Amino acid sequence: MSDGAARTAEWAERALAEAAHHGPASREEQVLERIERARNRRPKITDERVTLAHGAGGKASRTLIEAVFVDAFGNPALAPLDDGATLDLGTGRVVFTTDAYVVSPLFFPGGDIGDLAVNGTVNDLAVCGARPVALSAAFVLEEGFPIADLRRIAASMAAAAERAGVRVVTGDTKVVQRGKADGCYVTTAGVGVLDRPVTLGESQVRPGDAVIVSGPIGEHGITVMIARGDLDIEADLTSDTAPVHEAVAALLDAVPVRMVRDATRGGGATVLNEVARGAGVAVTVDERAVPVRPIVSGACELLGLDPLYVACEGRFVAVVDGEHAEAAVAALRAHPVCAGAAVVGSIEPGPAGMVLLNTAFGGTRIVDMLVGDPLPRIC
Repeated sequence: MSDGAARTAEWAERALAEAAHHGPASREEQVLERIERARNRRPKITDERVTLAHGAGGKASRTLIEAVFVDAFGNPALAPLDDGATLDLGTGRVVFTTDAYVVSPLFFPGGDIGDLAVNGTVNDLAVCGARPVALSAAFVLEEGFPIADLRRIAASMAAAAERAGVRVVTGDTKVVQRGKADGCYVTTAGVGVLDRPVTLGESQVRPGDAVIVSGPIGEHGITVMIARGDLDIEADLTSDTAPVHEAVAALLDAVPVRMVRDATRGGGATVLNEVARGAGVAVTVDERAVPVRPIVSGACELLGLDPLYVACEGRFVAVVDGEHAEAAVAALRAHPVCAGAAVVGSIEPGPAGMVLLNTAFGGTRIVDMLVGDPLPRIC
């Protein structure tokens, strides 16, 4: 027997032994087991250079964060990889968060990089259960950037901060040579106070809980794509960028809430996968219950996109006690920014780590984390 044949025979014997050990299993169960084994592997970057996919909020982003940054900075406050870090100062708890904004174009229907930066940071604090208090703002400007545009961005940030009840209290400015940046980048950080004795996170999620989306999804991502002018599409659509802190506070006061996460890069699909993996549960979603405006679904069809993966900037996913789902939706709908809130799914015991979509056609498909970057620089 040749070496190749011997190795093949040995592999076949191991496969048969493994099958006998585990007993008969359906093809679906085998696929799910393989997916789970792959997900549990230690994160490893195979790329030699950073790609756009590493900033898309999906699988590549997660791998980059875990394999590089968590490996370097790992500590208990960072470990949950939430939208912000909860810090106990002895006299009380605060949440600290930070974000960078590189959206292109800088100005788009319904917003601009300025109010996007304020709203995004306020929302990161809010979904951690905190009351936003103060922000910082750092600007990287390209030589030659119009002062009029910079004034417009600053005024937009000031107006957004006033609406959200926060102040921009510190910052920084850097200028780089012409051609070394793309006009203006903004980085914001925020601090919020935890007024309620609430603990939010994937560890709180349990079977029987309900999954809620705070409003129609995908509007920001599609708005920015159309605003770039690369597509021959005209649509009466504006970004959903908005502060959600008041709606989240009302939800926390109304019902038992397990976790809240804003559906930015990677969209709702990425959030649901983080819930499923972090809590060791399955998330079942009813496609017909997911709120998507016809104009967004139509644009997604033309672009070959799934609305579940398209970024939002004024929407969040909440997991609440299933017995209080209707009360949760009612509490959210009392706020204009969440008028389209809806229950879209439920938490099930298994298959653990999976998001399953019951399609409008009567089938079921797996919704994985985002792969690649179909919508670069949308925030």
